[in-house]
Amino acid sequence: MAHTITPFLMFEGAAEEAMQFYVSLFDDSRIVSVERWGAHDVGKEGKIKKAQFTLCGRSFYCSDSPIEHGFTFTPSLSLFIDVDSEANLEWVFSLLAAGGKVLMPLDNYGFSKRFGWANDRFGVSWQLNLPE
Repeated sequence: MAHTITPFLMFEGAAEEAMQFYVSLFDDSRIVSVERWGAHDVGKEGKIKKAQFTLCGRSFYCSDSPIEHGFTFTPSLSLFIDVDSEANLEWVFSLLAAGGKVLMPLDNYGFSKRFGWANDRFGVSWQLNLPE
């Protein structure tokens, strides 16, 4: 029986850039390990074969897929973040939304006094919330 579940983000060449960007935004976040594709592997040499990183203490994996897929990230699965202050909410939201797409701008939607939803420039979907 499984004893852990870890989100795995598959990129098509931008895994390292995305991982470095994400760990720069949140406390208790770091790159744990990086394994790269080699010269004789199926993936592009130097790109991420598998990496582990943490965001707010939660573990994630990512990779640069050597296979072109007919899909990418979708907002139907998103990363939900409770942020500790309005200033931090606005700062993180602006960075995540830059070059991406705002799905719900920061506002009071009734279920939260301040909430926003955006796809970042890598296609990963983020919901940011300022708890009551």
